[in-house]
Amino acid sequence: MKYDTLVFELSKSGRIGYSLAKEQYPQYSLNDISEYLRTDELLLPEISELDCVRHFTNISQKNFGVESGFYPLGSCTMKYNPKINEEIAKSYSFTKLHPYQPVTTVQGALRLYYELQQTLAKISGLSEFTLNSYAGAHGELVGLMIMKQYHLQRKDFKRNKVIIPDSAHGTNPASVTVSGMEVIEIESNELGMVDLDALRAVLSDEIAGMMLTNPNTLGIFEKDICDITRLVHEAGGLMYYDGANLNAMLGKVRPGDMGFDIMHINLHKTFSTPHGGGGPGSGPVGVKDFLTDYLPNPVVKKLDDYYYIANEKDAIGQISGYFGNFLVEARAYSYILNLGKENLKWVGPYSVLNANYIREKLRNDYVLPIQDYCMHEVVFDGLVDNPNEIRTLDVAKRLLDYGMHAPTIYFPLLFHQSIMIEPTETESLQTIDQFIETMKTIAEEAKTEPETLRQAPLNTPISRTDEVFAAKQMIFTYKDYLEYIRNEG
Repeated sequence: MKYDTLVFELSKSGRIGYSLAKEQYPQYSLNDISEYLRTDELLLPEISELDCVRHFTNISQKNFGVESGFYPLGSCTMKYNPKINEEIAKSYSFTKLHPYQPVTTVQGALRLYYELQQTLAKISGLSEFTLNSYAGAHGELVGLMIMKQYHLQRKDFKRNKVIIPDSAHGTNPASVTVSGMEVIEIESNELGMVDLDALRAVLSDEIAGMMLTNPNTLGIFEKDICDITRLVHEAGGLMYYDGANLNAMLGKVRPGDMGFDIMHINLHKTFSTPHGGGGPGSGPVGVKDFLTDYLPNPVVKKLDDYYYIANEKDAIGQISGYFGNFLVEARAYSYILNLGKENLKWVGPYSVLNANYIREKLRNDYVLPIQDYCMHEVVFDGLVDNPNEIRTLDVAKRLLDYGMHAPTIYFPLLFHQSIMIEPTETESLQTIDQFIETMKTIAEEAKTEPETLRQAPLNTPISRTDEVFAAKQMIFTYKDYLEYIRNEG
């Protein structure tokens, strides 16, 4: 495998990017500090400031983001983050806060926190929220801890199993396991939805609850949702809503009205915070009124026009350093206020419209495993006409040559060549038409130029990598690179 050695060869002996005036610093003899001196070689590059700046600037220009081009990452809602959000988040009044300031000096921040909690409760149809959890998966864990605490407080110790459909996000079973409960998986029916007979078969007095997202991971709305929540409630369990797909529901349906008792919201997805590279994130957790005492500490409360911090005795404990990622919360509140209730109600309908438009335009070129209308995302299962056995991976890599980020591929796991596309509501008709035309072009190339697809991407800074090698021979640092060169040389 060839590596671009330029990034490792900028260093030249004796070249520096700084100068410290000796007269400004006291002099020490080596005898005074000899015990503190490093004796082994310090592996640092010797490079000028200008070369260093150019290097990192060039690297930054190789990144792809939603501001660079179309980013239809399915099941992840990579929507545009309006610049007004950043203006709010970088306010000096917010960035210089300290969590241990006196409450009287942070009334504005606590008001934002409190009002965002109340707003999310209205949007979701639940009673109260905590913003303390740092991400969606963290929110899942918090919600499941609340579910478990509810049953323990009722001395219903047998309830230690959580039902999850086979179309669920991978974090769902992981969160159940980490919470100390057991996963019960049920299969979907031929329409890609929860099989009610399969659900009835596993309901018992050992069921703590069920985790579900609606629309589900296939982009299909669970039409039997009221029957599902009724059956689980009748069995004594609670319903947990995975908010990863909440974007499709905004303005149309509220999870609380569907019968869900607990939910988390991927605040950084649905409410437009940039979240590439693993962060920042936020996973607020909301509950119905009979569960509010279990929300984690600390809690922001209001008395008249004064905001204060409380710690509740029945809370599951403290699950973060303090109040979560506050600047993510500030961005989300800015987004909600900027849209207002009159425009927030169009988020779901427009995202659903965009996804179904793509679905209809590409159905003759890519296999549609589910024939019913989709919601905010559409799932294809490889090419319709594929004599050269082109894989979904090849299609995804070729999209990069056309300046578009690849959709999610090989997920959901129900289909072998899955292509999951979520356009979101922020993309224009012109951008979506360009994407559709590109996907059609690639489908034609799969028949006439298969080797082009197998070798793609051809015009990106880094060509197709050997993914097996990359996993086994991970090179993260200059030192790793030197070790690799020594072994190969």
